[in-house]
Amino acid sequence: MSCEVSSEVLAAWSEHDLGLPGRVLEVVTAPAPVLSSVGELVDPTAADVVQLAADLVATMRVSPGCVGLAAPQVGAGVKLFSVDVAAHPKTRIHHGTFVLCNAEVVEASRNEKAREGCMSVPDLTGDVKRATRIVVRGLLPGSGQEVTVATDAFEARALQHEIDHCDGLLFLDRVAGAHAVHARRTYL
Repeated sequence: MSCEVSSEVLAAWSEHDLGLPGRVLEVVTAPAPVLSSVGELVDPTAADVVQLAADLVATMRVSPGCVGLAAPQVGAGVKLFSVDVAAHPKTRIHHGTFVLCNAEVVEASRNEKAREGCMSVPDLTGDVKRATRIVVRGLLPGSGQEVTVATDAFEARALQHEIDHCDGLLFLDRVAGAHAVHARRTYL
């Protein structure tokens, strides 16, 4: 599997394509019910979805260390998330900043365990087994154009983490047990 996008659309996409500024929203934390509810499918061309997409990017950008943010994390029970792993030290391959609606993993292989954290679970991290190579299909907000993303390593993990949020799952739902949950360390 090569790490490419089905079209050049995603590589050229930017939050500026949404045509409006994003607002910084408050991130909700567990045990907020929206975090354990399956999100609704969205119309990627709807004005409220386009605004929420811009808001997710704006909120992600002002949150230190954040590489992805899903709509349920800001209290919206829908299948929409933003990702940008470009600046993370574990990143090998990335597709820049993008937002996907109604995304799903259509192919996955090579599971590996790694530590994950989450803004909605601020005091804990956990060891989670996820596919290291995936293909995700979703729709771009605004245009509604379908894109397929083939990626691996850290970006693959981030995409699966955000898709889980849209399906009502936290990383804590994926750990093998209490032994795989850790107190978050603060690095100065």
